[in-house]
Formats: sequence, structure tokens, C-alpha cells
Amino acid sequence: MPRSGGPLTADQEQRDDEPGLLDEVADRLGFRARLKKNPALALAWRIGVGVFGTLIVVLGLVLVPFPGPGWLIVFLGLGILATEFAWAERLLDFGRARFRGWLRWVGRQHLAVRALISIATLAFVAGVVLLTLRLSGARVPFPWD
Repeated sequence: MPRSGGPLTADQEQRDDEPGLLDEVADRLGFRARLKKNPALALAWRIGVGVFGTLIVVLGLVLVPFPGPGWLIVFLGLGILATEFAWAERLLDFGRARFRGWLRWVGRQHLAVRALISIATLAFVAGVVLLTLRLSGARVPFPWD
């Protein structure tokens, strides 16, 4: 199914022509062929994927400041959207590249820097958990109380 999102470069067109795992499964099941035969069904499918993927992305963004898999859920939602929309696939590729860059950068750092990053992350998560508990009405003692 052609994806929307404006003009593509030759490299992007070539990537869009390369089938991914979901494309291969859909082809084996004949799913895409059935969608192409019925334009109304194809439109309904795209709308459904767009709404569902957007809801997953929004849920992930809401969960980002909390401990847990917020960013993982955002990437899952983008992956769902990328099955039908080229802009989502480009955004997902951009996010993956930034994440891999961050991991490479952290991997090159001295052990002390990695330890400080870990401690800062742990302190942030603990602070968010304590603040969330405190705001929800739980009796959480703070040192300054």
C-alpha cells in the first residue's frame, strides 16, 4: 500500500520498497491484496491504524516521566504507525539513530561518568516515584518535613 507523507528521496523510496517483517507476513496472508481491492476498507484500516498508533504514542508520552517503559511504548506506537505512514517510519528511524548514538556515547565514557549517569537516573526515578506517591496522598516521609 502506498504511504503518504510527501515527496521521497531515491534512498527513501528504495527503503519503502524493501519489505519488512510485517510486510512479509501481510503478503503471505494476502492481507494487503484484500485491502487494495476495497478502497473503503483500505481507508478504514489506515484510519484505525492511525488512531490506535496515536493512542499508544500518547500513552507512552504520558508515561515517560514515570518509572517504566514510557519510551519503549512511544517507539511501539511509532512502529504501529510506521506500518502505514512513511512519516512515522522516518521518525522511528530518527529516534533509533539518536538512541544508538546515545548508547555509543555512553559506552565510550569512563566508568566514573557511566556510574554518575546511572546514579543520576536512579535519583530521578526515585524522586518521581516519591513525588507521585506524595501527590497521590500516600504518607511518604520527606527529610524536610
